[in-house]
Amino acid sequence: MPPEPARSVHATWLYTLASLVFFYGFFDLIVGLSLFELVLAERTPLILTILVLQLLATATQLRYCWFLRVGRGGGLPHPAWTVALVAPAALVWVLGLAVPGIAVASAMPLWAAATLVAPLLPKPRRGLLLLAGTAARAGHVWAAFSLHGGARAAPDGSTVWMIGFFAVMLPVMALTSLWWWEVVVRLDRNRRTAGELAVAQERLRFASDLHDIQGHHLQVISLKSELAERLLDREPERARELVHEVRLIAKEALEETRSLVAGYRQVAFDEELENAREVLTASGAVCTLRLGAVPTDAGVQRALGSVVREATTNILRHSEARAVTIELAANGESCELRITNDGVASPTGPVRRPGQGRGTGLDGLRDRLTAIGGALSTEADPASGTFRIVANAPTTAGVPA
Repeated sequence: MPPEPARSVHATWLYTLASLVFFYGFFDLIVGLSLFELVLAERTPLILTILVLQLLATATQLRYCWFLRVGRGGGLPHPAWTVALVAPAALVWVLGLAVPGIAVASAMPLWAAATLVAPLLPKPRRGLLLLAGTAARAGHVWAAFSLHGGARAAPDGSTVWMIGFFAVMLPVMALTSLWWWEVVVRLDRNRRTAGELAVAQERLRFASDLHDIQGHHLQVISLKSELAERLLDREPERARELVHEVRLIAKEALEETRSLVAGYRQVAFDEELENAREVLTASGAVCTLRLGAVPTDAGVQRALGSVVREATTNILRHSEARAVTIELAANGESCELRITNDGVASPTGPVRRPGQGRGTGLDGLRDRLTAIGGALSTEADPASGTFRIVANAPTTAGVPA
């Protein structure tokens, strides 16, 4: 199942849809008022029928605008919807030939239907349909003049220019709106891809660190074990020393692996900040750094770096943030790290399941900060849609803040 679009993308579609509905609705209103003026003047059953069909064509046009969400060339919806769109407009086109004075107005519903269907077709067929719609519109006016004569078939000049202008703008409005919508959708897909690549990059970095640790130690263990095996009969004391060294190396590898997984391996705090800004920017968010004095204690830097890394990962995986602010302020013997974003869908962080080891998620960060005399808290503001992680730590590990 494809991921749900971001809230901003959904809002953009609603804006695009509202623009299309407003433009087509305003156009149909002008056409309808032109027909309604003739109804007030004559009130014949034929004119009333044309007006009712025009209103039905308007309703189907406004509903059909929703199907444009698939974008240009995205394909037509169920054939029944296209039939419902074209049928009343075609009847207005035909019946309008029998009434003088509405040559332009009665040709417009079918033209509007063509401009709604055309964007959903492939490019060559799109152009052919618009040309056919233009020919049908011109042919309708010519046929009305032929049937009723120039004087009787001529429409009211006060509205014909407005109808003509909006008729020309209909395909331009539809195609440019869908072009803009496609740009937004493509940008959202690229943002998601960038976020996934950033997460993959972080995983590769972790895998590379793990390989550096395990690869070296395992190679040494393999060589020393092979040598001990060869010396077991000839020099048992030397073989015993090698086995002892293998045990020490294996213990060292285990400790380094645990340190890596727990996040205690030394990574410069400024590098974590730059990595966070890089991956957040790549995912489409604006990352702002506001840094005061950075603690010099290595343990405090490791703990704060873990907070930055975990918060960045959570933003990439669980939020639709457009702006992220990372602030570090020092005050005497304590410092405060605040990471704020405007796109967290849920104010709750990752929850540690029963039996799951510590060291991951917000619970793991609390444990690390508590171990050095610090604390971690979260703040959610539903009104502004922001979520903030606040980490307090002493400037020297082990000193209560």
